[in-house]
Amino acid sequence: MAEIEVILPKMGESVAEATITTWLKSEGEAIEAEESIVEIATDKVDSEVPAPADGIVTKILVSEGEVAQVGDVIAIISTEGEASGSAPAPQPASTPAPVAEPTSAPAAAAQPAAQAPVDFSDADRFYSPLVKTIAKEERISLDELNSIAGTGQNGRVTKADILDYLKNRGSQPAQTPAPATQAAALAKPAAKPAAVTPAKSYGDDVEVIEMDRMRKIIAKNMVESKHISPHVTSFVEADVTNIVNWRNSVKKEIERREGEKITFTPIFIEAIVKAIKDFPMINISVDGDNIIRKKNINIGMAAARPDGNLIVPVIHNADQLNLIGITKKVNDLAKRAKNNKLTPDEISGGTYSVSNVGSFGNVFGTPIIPQPQVAIMAVGAIRKKPAVIETPSGDTLGIRHFMYLSHSYDHRVVDGALGGMFVRKVADYLEAWDVNREI
Repeated sequence: MAEIEVILPKMGESVAEATITTWLKSEGEAIEAEESIVEIATDKVDSEVPAPADGIVTKILVSEGEVAQVGDVIAIISTEGEASGSAPAPQPASTPAPVAEPTSAPAAAAQPAAQAPVDFSDADRFYSPLVKTIAKEERISLDELNSIAGTGQNGRVTKADILDYLKNRGSQPAQTPAPATQAAALAKPAAKPAAVTPAKSYGDDVEVIEMDRMRKIIAKNMVESKHISPHVTSFVEADVTNIVNWRNSVKKEIERREGEKITFTPIFIEAIVKAIKDFPMINISVDGDNIIRKKNINIGMAAARPDGNLIVPVIHNADQLNLIGITKKVNDLAKRAKNNKLTPDEISGGTYSVSNVGSFGNVFGTPIIPQPQVAIMAVGAIRKKPAVIETPSGDTLGIRHFMYLSHSYDHRVVDGALGGMFVRKVADYLEAWDVNREI
């Protein structure tokens, strides 16, 4: 019987591990080549791993909620038809786990002081969805759950850890008849609630919502960026009347010819790329006391995920694309970000980023730098304003389209002069737009 290993694939140059979130197939189930076998989550993106061949899933080697390293074998697939006859072989090995769980449940229920269902809003430790489910079903308190020694990555509690604990938990009462020991055991839980409960009291008129995995990652990254980079933000107001008029005149033709809607974002990105060529020391990162100057210009663009969180897909080698090429990339990445279909490579390698806060109706913002980049630009909403227009025959008043550009930069390596000149240069390119430009 031939066996094929399912290996956790490489998911980008900076991704070394992933959390197994959901197995889409169980042991003994048939699967086809390229059919998704498992859902995984990295600190950058969620994705699925396809099966390398047709066959039967005979072994699952990494449980849900556990962390695997790139290159690890996470499952075994039997590629021969008769494997279905041998599929029961692993099943006896896995049947004791389900049998052990029910036996511990009655024992736990027989304990005189049954624990209340755990409230994970108070948890300071990561628990996988599977571990949380087991804890709720077995009515394990948070204090009790925190006492379980984890064997997973960074001490995380795995399914095996909590099931082993439940076996011992069920037999504990019979092994501790001594009153003194029971009194000592009861003394610990009595002391903890007194210290913890007042600090976690939110009142009766609130709803406690636990952050999802992506929000926790975003929060961690934002705090780290503020600690790493001393942020400074420079602002420039740009007259983009020519761009507005030009786009209005060509957008229908571009959509008819290219099948793409042209927004303002590709135009902003093109101007940023031109400015980076003028000021290459914006396109850098910092490694200790070394400045790493990047030859490639890879522009990250903030986009919304279906869960409302933001992600930053990257347009690699943006300087090698014309405006239509950038437009197609922007539309494709934004669409797949909404459908949660981005790959890890498509959200890594950025050298400079842009956030279109104007899409939310904001006039300007002070964006936080995505590490290890050293700068990011926010583009605000375009608004009509009265303005003084200089003409050869004298000044006159008119209605123009204006927007603010906000440029946040790392003051360790980007001084105010460079940061200010860069954002001004972007504005210059936007203001000098040719209304007769052909696409």
